[in-house]
Amino acid sequence: MRTLLRRLFPMAMPPKFKPVRRRFGARAFRMLDIGAGNHSATRTRAWFPRCLYTGVDRDRTYHNDPADFARMTAFHEVDLTTLAFDAIPDAAFDVVMMAHVVEHLPNADAVVRALTAKLAPGGIFVLEFPSPRSLTLPSMRGTLNFHDDETHVRLWTRAEIGAALEAGGLRVIASGRRRDLFRLLATPVRVLWSQLRHGWVPGSAFWDLLGFADAIVAERPRN
Repeated sequence: MRTLLRRLFPMAMPPKFKPVRRRFGARAFRMLDIGAGNHSATRTRAWFPRCLYTGVDRDRTYHNDPADFARMTAFHEVDLTTLAFDAIPDAAFDVVMMAHVVEHLPNADAVVRALTAKLAPGGIFVLEFPSPRSLTLPSMRGTLNFHDDETHVRLWTRAEIGAALEAGGLRVIASGRRRDLFRLLATPVRVLWSQLRHGWVPGSAFWDLLGFADAIVAERPRN
């Protein structure tokens, strides 16, 4: 079903991947995925079969299985808050992906600044995280209000994360509220499908409609 969806509706690609597609298309590229649980390698390679995927996470067993690791070039088990990134090569990746991670970190600005060193010239750093608006949204199972997730430790603003990226020598090329048109239009379908399949609707079904998330894309200039 998902393979058919990808072929028929490429616009159904997760929003975090769309800047990557615009930059690299179907070409091979090297991705460093910060927060590589939840079968992220398998999901990433499904959309980008030529991606050379390196994962980073505090716990290698967080919703990953042998099939996920088989799709990885490497995996680094690291507590991000320690800033211990020496084992990850500098300037070695075309994409650094950090989706819904900074809100779990008390020192996310320092983590982002340190990880900019891993990005090669011409590469992009893609981040997505809860917006200030998420503090005012109603509580809902599956997270609609920032405080619905007990592992969230701090809300970071686009200005704070953008400053950390620029301190690492990157240039912010896109910054704003995540409002993916396909997901906006598909909201009623997603709600109905979730209700029929699971018996409940996750808060994430309304993220684009209600403005739960912010997104930033930054690049490292080639010269």
